[in-house]
Amino acid sequence: MSQQTQPNDMELAALIASKVCHDVINPVGAINNGLEMLDEEDDPESREYALDMIRNVTSQATVRLKFARFAYGAAGSAGDSIDLRMAEEICREYVVKGGKHALVWQGPAGYMAKDKVKLLLNLVSLGLSALLKGGELAVAIDQRPNHPGFLVRCRGQGARPPTHLVEFLTGQNVPPIDALTVQTYYTCRLAQTAGIRLEVLKDGADIILSARS
Repeated sequence: MSQQTQPNDMELAALIASKVCHDVINPVGAINNGLEMLDEEDDPESREYALDMIRNVTSQATVRLKFARFAYGAAGSAGDSIDLRMAEEICREYVVKGGKHALVWQGPAGYMAKDKVKLLLNLVSLGLSALLKGGELAVAIDQRPNHPGFLVRCRGQGARPPTHLVEFLTGQNVPPIDALTVQTYYTCRLAQTAGIRLEVLKDGADIILSARS
């Protein structure tokens, strides 16, 4: 990854904050629209529609914020490890929220170092961007002491490498870092911090995101 593209810590924090705001602004705005509809409508069917919309987008916002708390924030900061069952629950809610994707999770129960779990969550999120038409993400976790790591297999029509991930990994044609590209950059930084090598592989029509020590 090109050293010239790296923001300082303050700039990175601001970009991550912008990313989180970008992810939740639409459902929060829809909640406000639903509340305005409730104030203005007396028709029972219209009010029930507004309530259904509020419930739906509230659930979306909750899932996105929960994911952000663990993927970008200091969730679980009291310890150095995170329960993999919790990581699976967070990923499952996040992946299936839009209805176009499925998640297959293979790996042992137990705990994994916090930075590696954050890396895994971000790779899962990037995997969704590899499957714009929908599909399946298959997560395989290897907890062997001498070779820990994980694979995220992206399987679906038109699967392609996550946007700009190859560029950030190779340091070639690196795009500007902004609220739309910061997650990819941050994922690469997490891998460096955790001593993990990231690769984007192709297996037939599938795209594989590999993370190995």
